[in-house]
Amino acid sequence: MPNFDDQIYAVLIQIPPGKVTTYGDVAKLAGFPRHARHVGKLLGSLPKDSKLPWFRVINSSGMISLKGESFVRQREKLLDDGVEVKENGAVSLRRFRWDGEPA
Repeated sequence: MPNFDDQIYAVLIQIPPGKVTTYGDVAKLAGFPRHARHVGKLLGSLPKDSKLPWFRVINSSGMISLKGESFVRQREKLLDDGVEVKENGAVSLRRFRWDGEPA
């Protein structure tokens, strides 16, 4: 059985700059459908200096789920990445969602 963490990381590194995906999409692409919450927990435990593009993962409503300083950090990283993010953390999934295809 594939290692959950490794499979999630393998999907994360494929998300192209300027795109986002959802926790559920990451879980599904990694072979663990319906494990979105586990993806969120794993991303929340990454070290602050992680090179993985964790910030490209948002919730299924097209919103940043993080709060406080973490919300600001993710929003700024997405903006720097070329993703339009509203003040409330909303991102257009129609426009910026990554479908899992190689860039």
